[in-house]
Amino acid sequence: MEMLTEERDNVVIITLQEERLDAHNSGELKSQLLSLFEDGKVNIIVDLGAVRFIDSSGLGALVSGFKNASAQEGKLKLAALQNQVKSMFELTRLHRVFEIFPSNEDALNSFQQA
Repeated sequence: MEMLTEERDNVVIITLQEERLDAHNSGELKSQLLSLFEDGKVNIIVDLGAVRFIDSSGLGALVSGFKNASAQEGKLKLAALQNQVKSMFELTRLHRVFEIFPSNEDALNSFQQA
C-alpha cells in the first residue's frame, strides 16, 4: 500500500495514496497504525483524499486504530473524504464515531484547540 507519513506538532498524518481501502490492503494500514501506537504516537490524522472506495475491511482497520488511540488517550481523526467514502461512513453510522474534517489543516487545528 502506498502511504506517506509525516509528523507535525506531535500529530502524525498518514496520507493514503490508493484509490481503494479494502481487504486487499487494509491490513497494511492496520499494521502501520499499530506501529505508530507502539512508538507512543497516539494523535493521528488519516487523509483519505485519494480513496474512492472503502469496504468493511477498510472501515475495520480505521475502527481498530480509533479504539487503540482512544485506549491510549489519543485521537484518530479523518480528513478529506470523497463523497463515495463519506456516504459509506454515513451508511454505517461511523460518521458519529469519527471526527471527520474537510482537510488535514482543519484536523490539525482541532488538535491545537483541544
